[in-house]
Amino acid sequence: MDSPTAKTSTTQTVTEIRQWLGDRLSTAPAVREQHGKDQTWNPGAAPDAVAFVKSTEEVQRIVATCAKHRTPIIPYGTGTSLEGHFSAPFGGISIDLSQMNRVLEVNAADLDCRVEAGVTRKQLNTHLRDQGLFFPVDPGADASLGGMTATRASGTNAVRYGTMRENVLNVTAVMANGEIIRTGSRARKSSAGYDLTRLLVGSEGTLGVITEVALKLYGIPESIVSAVCPFPSVEACCTATITAIQMGLPVARIELVDAEHVKAFNAYSKLDLVVTPTLFLEFHGTEASAREQAETFAAIAEDLGGGPYSMATKEEDRQKLWQARHDAFWATKSLMPGKDSFATDVCVPISRLAECVTETQADLAANGLYGPIVGHVGDGNFHVVLYCDRNDAQEYAKVKAVYARMIDRAIAMGGTSTGEHGIGSGKRDYLAKEHGPALSFMRAVKRALDPDNIMNPGKNVAI
Repeated sequence: MDSPTAKTSTTQTVTEIRQWLGDRLSTAPAVREQHGKDQTWNPGAAPDAVAFVKSTEEVQRIVATCAKHRTPIIPYGTGTSLEGHFSAPFGGISIDLSQMNRVLEVNAADLDCRVEAGVTRKQLNTHLRDQGLFFPVDPGADASLGGMTATRASGTNAVRYGTMRENVLNVTAVMANGEIIRTGSRARKSSAGYDLTRLLVGSEGTLGVITEVALKLYGIPESIVSAVCPFPSVEACCTATITAIQMGLPVARIELVDAEHVKAFNAYSKLDLVVTPTLFLEFHGTEASAREQAETFAAIAEDLGGGPYSMATKEEDRQKLWQARHDAFWATKSLMPGKDSFATDVCVPISRLAECVTETQADLAANGLYGPIVGHVGDGNFHVVLYCDRNDAQEYAKVKAVYARMIDRAIAMGGTSTGEHGIGSGKRDYLAKEHGPALSFMRAVKRALDPDNIMNPGKNVAI
């Protein structure tokens, strides 16, 4: 069942929370609507109220009140997720953690830090810069680190530095019964007990509200070289990526941008790229090693018909390039005024990447659909932004069918329905196909930790 068990009216919950939270509990329609609908066509639903919290203790008090009345709880970070994660289909209280934005400690010698959940990745890296450190997980949007943890986010640097799964040391969370827990220590490894950190990383707010996160940090590389390399086809881009990864080239970023996205980048970000499938790359290391990596990849590209190969070492040039990549969604959207957007992703073993991408492109072409592709191809993850007129029943049916086939194709190739967007409410129907009997055990964990199903109900494994 999806809805919270024996759900009561939220009126009493709102009244009790307002008594002590005051004006930081909002029932204004505009605020509620903002906290219930993302940028995609997943149906939104507004919560009954939005609580703007400033501490773990305030979250605990709200959760305890909601638990008493069996009122749904929906955690909210910056609202950048794409699979309906923060919609409120059963009403309830949205807990906005954006004001919990303090960097609590930085342990430079140990390369770790602890932050409140509302700190964004850009805020953290600004704070760390003077210490020669950075946090590498980079999903594109300036997402909150609590939200990135809850959705097991990834991004352009994942091929070298990993995802949130590899970079979270522990979390502080308020569980469904109102208890505060910390899931581990600062040690880089432990054999003590169940790994609750990994259980909460990617739980999408369905098991608890993450309020603090301890993270691994890295030294800012001595030298960073970015590069752009055009190719004759998407297949050639993927083959070059596979070759580089299999030979152990330590690429920091390797991003596929198809011809449609290049066209959009040129218009939206004022670039002057050749309109053809292209790889955006970045290499980290010493001045000599970063340049050697770039030159090695150039040789790989040349063998596959890629080039001419251009490198950028100045920070302003690199920032312009990667900002264009991060603005990919808005760039294509600007070319499709009046159309609804449907951003999605899948991930496959890199040996199947070229096949999966080219089959998806062929499916889009056969159905006359606009679906530009970008991807963190170094780890087999690619994104498609599908556009259609929701009022055109035929076009909408085609988009949904292509979407379903793309996910089926990825799973059949040993991949997953989502490499980093998460399940939310948008991809629940594909979990059973991907996980089989294991899904029932996931639901058993959900029931054990949240027996009244008040934590972000209707999302992820959904009981």
